[in-house]
Amino acid sequence: MTIQFSIDRRAVSEGLGTGLLVATVVGSGIMAENLSGGNVALALLGNTIPTGAILFVLITMLGPISGAHLNPAVTISFFIQRKISGSHSLVYIAAQVAGGIFGTVIAHLMFSESPIQVSAQIRSGGGQWLSEGIATFGLVATIIGTIRWQPNAVPTAVALFITAAYWFAASTSFANPAVTIARSLTDSFSGISPLSAPAFIGAQIIGAILATFLMAWLLKTSQHPSSSERNR
Repeated sequence: MTIQFSIDRRAVSEGLGTGLLVATVVGSGIMAENLSGGNVALALLGNTIPTGAILFVLITMLGPISGAHLNPAVTISFFIQRKISGSHSLVYIAAQVAGGIFGTVIAHLMFSESPIQVSAQIRSGGGQWLSEGIATFGLVATIIGTIRWQPNAVPTAVALFITAAYWFAASTSFANPAVTIARSLTDSFSGISPLSAPAFIGAQIIGAILATFLMAWLLKTSQHPSSSERNR
């Protein structure tokens, strides 16, 4: 029997999950910057491992409630696939953005910093935008393909993809509009200038849409009859 949760519970699940995800990204970024002694590669590693770990936990924990999108790009993809209604998509996205901002505030408070900041870290240019498009494309493709073949492996697959994307993408793989907005409000290692955020978000949405349509085509099974059926 499939358990159905009310939209308010699903919205809280999305807000909670995105908040914990952002608190982990921002908090581990602050901790890594404090402990790395100026070694950027070490700081990035210290930011990467907690992010991959928390994604596995959150998707495992919250997936049965809301699907654990935790990402407007994923919600847009599921809307295109007709797996979520337009009104519920808007509720999900609002919860994700609000939860992400709250996660940034919580991370700052844990490190005794100002709750809301404005990032001065410019992340711009064609390589950065392409990286965000590719990272989000890969994330959405991973989710769609894994749900089709190995649904129980989604937490692992997503966590491993984002862990890898932190290092193969020049942008360090935000791949999430809600997280991008939240990270524009921290002037720390993981931050992004508000001026840079819109282009990142645009690239993320384009990547998600392209992945959705490509995977729909790729996973479409053939309707041709088998040789035994043709010979009957």
